[in-house]
Amino acid sequence: MEFEEDPDGPVVHRGFVCASFNQDTTSLSVGTKTGYRLFSVTAADKLDCIHEGVECPEVYIVERLFSSSLVVVVSLSMPRRMNVYHFKKGTEICNYSYSNNILSVRLNRLRLVVCLEESMYIHNIKDMKLLKTLLNTPTNPSGLCALSVNHSNSFLAYPGSATIGEVTVYDANNLTTLTLIQAHDSPLAALAFNSSGTKLASASEKGTVIRVFSVPEGQKLFEFRRGMKRYVSISSLSFSTDAQFLCASSNTETVHIFKLEQHSPSQEEESPTWSAYMGKMFTAASTYLPAQVSDMMHQDRAFATVRLNMFGLKNICALATIQKLPRLLVASSDGFLYIYNVDPQDGGECVLVQKHRLFDSSEEQVEESEEEKQEDVSPQPASQSYAATVALPSTPPSSTTLMGYSEDGGAQKGEIFPEHEFAESPVCLDDENEFPPVGN
Repeated sequence: MEFEEDPDGPVVHRGFVCASFNQDTTSLSVGTKTGYRLFSVTAADKLDCIHEGVECPEVYIVERLFSSSLVVVVSLSMPRRMNVYHFKKGTEICNYSYSNNILSVRLNRLRLVVCLEESMYIHNIKDMKLLKTLLNTPTNPSGLCALSVNHSNSFLAYPGSATIGEVTVYDANNLTTLTLIQAHDSPLAALAFNSSGTKLASASEKGTVIRVFSVPEGQKLFEFRRGMKRYVSISSLSFSTDAQFLCASSNTETVHIFKLEQHSPSQEEESPTWSAYMGKMFTAASTYLPAQVSDMMHQDRAFATVRLNMFGLKNICALATIQKLPRLLVASSDGFLYIYNVDPQDGGECVLVQKHRLFDSSEEQVEESEEEKQEDVSPQPASQSYAATVALPSTPPSSTTLMGYSEDGGAQKGEIFPEHEFAESPVCLDDENEFPPVGN
C-alpha cells in the first residue's frame, strides 16, 4: 500500500510529547499537550482510541499497566508528582511527590519503579507502599532503567556508572543487588528485558554495538553491530514475545531487527555453502588480527530492516504478533504509528502495511487557528525550553482524599493520605479478585 509523502519532509507534531507501549504491546500510550491518549494496537488495519485523559496537560510520562485500567501520568506542570489513575472510572487512585523531577516510571504486576536523576523508588503496586529507596545512584539524566515484565522475578536494570557502560541488575522483589554487568566502554543509552526476564539487551551512547546478556548470570549471549559509519542515539530496544528477535530504533531513518540464534558448527558442516566457507576463513584469520577488528568480524548484522521516511525524529519501536502475524510497530513524534510486516524466515526489508494518525487532522487545524488568534491579540513571551520547564518548582506537599482501586466494585473512598513518599501508611487499593485486572 502506497502513502503520499510530505514534500517538505516530516516534522514533529505540535501536540506530541511522548509515547510508550504497554508491557505486552497491546496498547500505545501517547502524552500530549492537552493530556494523554490510550490506543489499542491489537489490529493492523485500525487504531482505536480507547481513552483520552485531560486531568493534566503537558504529559511527558504515561504508562499503562498491561490492559488494565491503571495508568501512571506525570505532567510538565508538576514534574515531581506522579498521579495514578483508574481511567475507566475517571478517578485518581493515589499520587506521590518526590524530591526532584521524575524522569521515568516502570511497572509490572508487582512493582512500580520511579526513577529520578540520582535516586530510585520501588513501590509495591498493590497498595503503593514504598518498599525501598535507592539513594545516590550514578547520575542518570535521561532516567534510563528497565523493569522485567515477568513479576515473578521483577528484575530492575539501571546504569551502574555515569562514565562507562556498567549495568546494575537489582532484584525488586527481594530488594537486593544481583549482579553488575560490564556491558560497554561508553555510558549506557538503552536497556530492555525480554518478557521472561532472562535476557537483557543494552546499547551505549555510541550506538554501534548492541549486546544481549543472560540474567541474572550476566553472561554475554549475543553481540550485534548496528552500524560502523557513524555514532547514533539509540532511542528504544524491544524483544519479541518469544525473545527470538530484538529491534532497535534510533535518531536515524533505519530500524534494525536482529535475530537471536546460535550458530552451531554442525549446521555449518551440514550446509557447506560459500558463505559458510568464508565464515570459517574469517574466523581463522581473526586470531591474527587486533582485538577490535576480531570483535567486529564476530558480530552479527541486522536480520531485517525498516527505512523510515524521517531522520532525527524521536520514535519508539516494538515487536508484536498482531492478527497472528509478526509486526514491527514504530510510534513517531511526527504523529503517526507505522505498522510493518516482518518475514521471520528470510528477514530483509520490512513492508509497510498501515500508517495510523495519532491526532485527527481537524485538531491540527484548530491548533493552527488558535495560534493565529494568539498572535493577533497580543505578543506572547518566548516559550521555555524543556529543561527550563521541568525545572519549575512544584507545589508543596498537601493532604488529599484518595480513591481505592476495585475493578468490579468501582472506586471506593480511601483514607487521608499525604502526597509524600515517606507517608506512614499506604493508600488502600481494594481488589477482591485479581490485582491488577487483566481484562480490557
